[in-house]
Amino acid sequence: MAGFKTSPDDSQPLSEINITPFVDVMLVLLIIFMVAAPLMESGIAVQLPKTTSQALPSRKEEPLIISIQKNQKIFLEKKEVSSDQLLSLLKKALKNGKSDEILVRADAELPYGTVAKTMATIKGAGFQKIGLVTEVESNRKKK
Repeated sequence: MAGFKTSPDDSQPLSEINITPFVDVMLVLLIIFMVAAPLMESGIAVQLPKTTSQALPSRKEEPLIISIQKNQKIFLEKKEVSSDQLLSLLKKALKNGKSDEILVRADAELPYGTVAKTMATIKGAGFQKIGLVTEVESNRKKK
């Protein structure tokens, strides 16, 4: 064994730590987290319209989020609700001390009337600050 240094007394164990198994485990965990992280985003799939607006600053209190899918299904946070239930649920959320701010994530291909009707319901529930969520355009046209 030319490359190994051993103690003069071969009965003593080698005191070096083999970190290869630890590195292997850490690399596997890293790969798992890299694959799983994009799946942990907001759960409702909505194709947001693209705009050139800037991102809003972060807030102390998280606003409620309403998502409207292309098939006109409405979600309050991550729970599907009917348009009839929406008003009462929003009033209850506002009464329970939630923020008076609400964000609407509507699919880009939804009819304008569906979004307008939902926003009227939100306003009728007493919310004063209504925001529309969009994606930033990646390839802006240069003038």
